[in-house]
Amino acid sequence: MLELVVVVAVIMVVTAVSMPSFMQAMRIYRLNDAATQVAGVLKFTRYEAIRLNVSGTVGLGGPLNARVIQAGTITNVFTDSNYNGSAQNTEKQIRLSGNVNLVPAGTPPGGLAAAVGVATLTSVPLPTGAVAFDHRGALTPAAVNVLYIGNVAFPDLGYRAVVLLPSGSVQIWTSASGNWQQTN
Repeated sequence: MLELVVVVAVIMVVTAVSMPSFMQAMRIYRLNDAATQVAGVLKFTRYEAIRLNVSGTVGLGGPLNARVIQAGTITNVFTDSNYNGSAQNTEKQIRLSGNVNLVPAGTPPGGLAAAVGVATLTSVPLPTGAVAFDHRGALTPAAVNVLYIGNVAFPDLGYRAVVLLPSGSVQIWTSASGNWQQTN
């Protein structure tokens, strides 16, 4: 019986010591996963614009929009393939909720524009915003757009930025160490 008590005590001590590291790793994983999912929706929207050869005015075959709608602590990022401004079950979408969510442009540290190598970044407006892709997959209008993702409960984990270049390519950047670094 004494051996069992000692073994249980050792397991409890090891668990208590390792739990903070495990929780931090899980929070960082959720933050990275959210950035990857947002980038995935944007890439899908771009590929759909190319595949469907969209052009012209919205609602008449183009440009194709990826929309962001934020209501409280819930954010939907989706491909608006039917141009109605709301997410349907048939559209590619993700839902961010809880502590990992889109954050306003002033929240993350500065210096991302210099790291990307551009003069200015255009933040996708919150609580509602959109980015549009033309038939070539380029952004319409041409600009360097950015969406910031963070864990509002743990800002010390850093932030992630999903950057859309005018050509339509999507990059993910991280500021975990204070300086922005590209992760993909």
